[in-house]
Formats: sequence, C-alpha cells, structure tokens
Amino acid sequence: MKLMTKELEEAFARQGNTEEKNEDQTLVVAHYFSSSWDWWATEYDPKDRIFFGLVRGFEVEFGSFSLDELEANSCNVYPLGGIERDLYWTPKPLSEIRKKLQKEEARHGS
Repeated sequence: MKLMTKELEEAFARQGNTEEKNEDQTLVVAHYFSSSWDWWATEYDPKDRIFFGLVRGFEVEFGSFSLDELEANSCNVYPLGGIERDLYWTPKPLSEIRKKLQKEEARHGS
C-alpha cells in the first residue's frame, strides 16, 4: 500500500499552509493509523517529506511527522501491525476530528 499518492500530494498542495486558518477551515487531507496511534495530516512538504497535523499516541498533540518514518513502519514492512493509510478517508475539517476525540475522551473518562 502506498502511503503517499500523487492525488494526495495535489490535495495537500491545494490546501497549502494552514497556520492562518482555524480548525473549521483546515482540512485533514489524510489519515494514517496503527493499532494504537493515529496521524491526521493537514500539511505536507514534499521536499522534506514531512507532514504536519494532529497525532494521537501517548497523548493528543499537534506536530510534524515523517513520511519516511511512517513508511519504515508501514504494513508493507510489518504486515500484522504496521502503519496504514485509511483508504476510505474523506477529507474533513480538523474541528470534526477534535470533536470526535473529545467525545471519546468524555466516554472513556480520561
């Protein structure tokens, strides 16, 4: 499975820098996941192969993450537990992801 496609690169290029946008205006272009982590990518720098977005791992935080690192830990390398791209992902506002995470947190009491 390819973690980056030409179509995704074009979608990231259309969105551009999200620094001046609020969470309702910022689209999550791609979603990557493993058994216990999620990466919601809002920006991508093709030169450095670095994403920016929301990450749920040990905690939920914004940050940069590398396509090279995702690929090195992908399901292509670790087929029974590697990182995958959500093939059914439809771009949606970052605010929707934040609301979903807040509901999950409230439900689990963490």
